[in-house]
Amino acid sequence: MVDPYALVAYCDRFLAAGDFDDYAPNGLQLEGERPITRLASGVTASEALIEAAIAWGADAILVHHGWFWKNEAPCLVGMKGRRARRLFKAGTSLIAYHLPLDAHPQVGNNAALAAHLGWVDAEPVADRRGVLWSGRLNFGCSPEVFAARVSERLGRPATLIAAGRERIERIAWCTGGGQGYIEQAAALGVDAYVSGEISEQTTHAARELGVAFIAAGHHATERYGVQALGAHLADRFGLEHCFIEIDNPA
Repeated sequence: MVDPYALVAYCDRFLAAGDFDDYAPNGLQLEGERPITRLASGVTASEALIEAAIAWGADAILVHHGWFWKNEAPCLVGMKGRRARRLFKAGTSLIAYHLPLDAHPQVGNNAALAAHLGWVDAEPVADRRGVLWSGRLNFGCSPEVFAARVSERLGRPATLIAAGRERIERIAWCTGGGQGYIEQAAALGVDAYVSGEISEQTTHAARELGVAFIAAGHHATERYGVQALGAHLADRFGLEHCFIEIDNPA
C-alpha cells in the first residue's frame, strides 16, 4: 500500500520528470480517495481503459497518454467530463508520464521496445534527450524481412518504405509519433528508421535520404514502457499490477 503522492514523488525522481518540457502535465492528474494497493496500467486514459481498470478494482491507473494536452481545451465537459466523473465516482487516481517515460533508459518506451524486438546495442542519441535511440539487429536482413518480423512481434501490419535499401543492420527508432526525427536518424548513418506513425512527407524523406522507414503503430510501439514501469512500481511498493490492453490499430 502506498499513498498516491508518495508514489508520484518516487516516479518523478526515478523518471527525472522535472528535466522535460512536456506537452502535458506529468504525475498525478486526478487524485483518488484511497491509498494504492492495486495499480492498473495502460497506454491511454480512455473511457474503455478506465472502465476496465475500475472493474479490476484498481486504486490508480498509470498511463503514457493522460489528459490536458498543450493547446487543448482544458474544460472537463463532454467526453472528458465523462472520463473524469467515472474516476471521481470510483475514487481512482490517474497518473500519467509522457516524455519521461519515452526516454527512461530502463523502463522507457524506446528501451522496452528494443528489448521486446530483440534489438542490440540499444542506446539513446545524446542530443535528442533520450527520445531518439539507435542500435542494430542481431543479423542483417532485407527491409521486407525486417518489417515482417516487426509486424509479427507487435501483432499488427507495419508500413514499410524500403527506400532502395537491400540490407538492414544498423537502425534508429523513436516510439509513437516520432516520424519527424527521420533526418536526425539518417545523419547517424543507419540503414532503417522505425517509429509509430507515418506522415505524407515521411515517404519522400525516406526515399530522398536513402533510409528505409517502418511505421509500426503509435499504440503498438508504446505498450511496453508503461508495463515495465508498472511492474517496477509493483515490485518496489508491493502492489498488485495489471496491464490492460485496449485495442487500437493506430
